[in-house]
Amino acid sequence: MSSPTGPANGLPVRMPRPRQTGRHRRPVPAVAPEAAPALVLAVPGAPSAASRGLAEEIISIGRSELPGLDARIGYLEGDDAEGAEFPSLSGVLTAVANERTARAEFARAAGHEVPAPTGPDAVVVPLLAGPDGDLLRRVRQALMDSSAAAELADVLGPHPLLAEGLHVRLSEAGLARADRARLFTVATAADGIILATTGGEEAVQAAGITGMLLAARLAVPVIAAALDQEGSVAAVAAELRGSGSAQLALAPYLIGPEAAEGLLDTACKEADCAAAEVLGAYPALGKLAVAQYSAALGITLGAAAH
Repeated sequence: MSSPTGPANGLPVRMPRPRQTGRHRRPVPAVAPEAAPALVLAVPGAPSAASRGLAEEIISIGRSELPGLDARIGYLEGDDAEGAEFPSLSGVLTAVANERTARAEFARAAGHEVPAPTGPDAVVVPLLAGPDGDLLRRVRQALMDSSAAAELADVLGPHPLLAEGLHVRLSEAGLARADRARLFTVATAADGIILATTGGEEAVQAAGITGMLLAARLAVPVIAAALDQEGSVAAVAAELRGSGSAQLALAPYLIGPEAAEGLLDTACKEADCAAAEVLGAYPALGKLAVAQYSAALGITLGAAAH
């Protein structure tokens, strides 16, 4: 039995953990500033329940990274109708601007002094791993079609976290070791990786940067190829085999919605190799989306506790 002053004799006493100090203190997440612009995730491709679930998961991770974040989802091929299941990017941006105006008018009507709004109504973060020129032009057009003052953030890559995600997807498919430091082998592990992306030559060059990071993780050659350029994947497969790689694997440098249906299957047949899954809702994507939003606004994340 415990006494009013503590546990009975012989029972262990749980002491409070001392607060960590110095440079090893656990960081406390930054909080979105009051009245900060909305983060609007621009989702490419034909809207579907799958792409919505993916976007919602990324947004959920983003909110955990930046508490108080106002995050929305807009579709490049969405519906402009009010209350649509898959709202268009331009429609979401217009709604965000209208809500901001309405809040200011309500505050003035209540007798509050409301300063003139500064900064954008929203920051649009494209759900793209790399610079797909055609999709980015459509994002910019949506910004112009809306009534919002919106800023366009950078795409999510290249970034070491994307190389990490590619490594994880390859290991999940049995095409790479999960940890190169462990002394075991995977019978199906590839000795050459085709890093497949969309968006033409600019996207291939950007993917190549992440490819170098992936090559360092796997200690095998990695070469980027364009899924949407005829012959690109086959040429890279021939190059890898010509340099001594006997077992190839295709790593999609894609989040998912941006790739046309059947594109990856065709690429695998051209290269005669197995493929990993797309990045999908890999947790790092939510972090990168918030990082691009924060960079656009000059917000510093992960401030240490004082």
